[in-house]
Amino acid sequence: MPAPGHSIDEYLETIYFLAFPIGEYTPHGAGSPPLASRVAEMLHVSRASAGEMLKRLQAEGLIERGARKEALLTASGRERAERVVRKHRIIERLLTDFMGYTGYEAHERADELGDTFDDDMVARMHEKLGHPDRCPHGWPVDPDVEQAENAELAPLATLSSGAHATIVRLAEHDGDLLHWFYDQQLVPGTELVVESADSAADQFVVRVDGGTRAVSEKAAAGLFVRPA
Repeated sequence: MPAPGHSIDEYLETIYFLAFPIGEYTPHGAGSPPLASRVAEMLHVSRASAGEMLKRLQAEGLIERGARKEALLTASGRERAERVVRKHRIIERLLTDFMGYTGYEAHERADELGDTFDDDMVARMHEKLGHPDRCPHGWPVDPDVEQAENAELAPLATLSSGAHATIVRLAEHDGDLLHWFYDQQLVPGTELVVESADSAADQFVVRVDGGTRAVSEKAAAGLFVRPA
């Protein structure tokens, strides 16, 4: 059975992000930890629980194991994972555009509602919403667009003082951090200038709309921007 609170689809969604890394999903330090530990870290479960689920996913033909025991999505696994990602982003747009939820609230609710809607309902939802191309946090609804766009973006944490950039996406893996982005009005489409960048001091200062914001390195790693 799946680990309590986490479905097969949630595991596949996490593996999808590990397969197409950007910012928050890139391991820090020298070398990459075994995938089971990365999945466990992302889902806040034990490594043993993640390992058991990976065995199940492999048995069901959704992943295969690489030479170093890393999990690789099979064709069917990738198709299902991309469907899960797309559904989540469309549900978020339903919640913000039609039901008045904030971007932060929409992310939490969409996690809870993922299994509620089947593919036909999601397709109708997307049509009724006018075919939005991004979720409220800036992530493309179409995974192919997301993967192509990854090369154009960089985490704010990698920019130097004086750099100009536009926020394109917000990290979603940490609910408190996502809430903070919205509180600080650091949202997609916002233009900023890096006033100072000091990773050693764990602080970045950015200028936004004539004011400044102090941004921790963790937050700066979760703001994906398009450098000017």
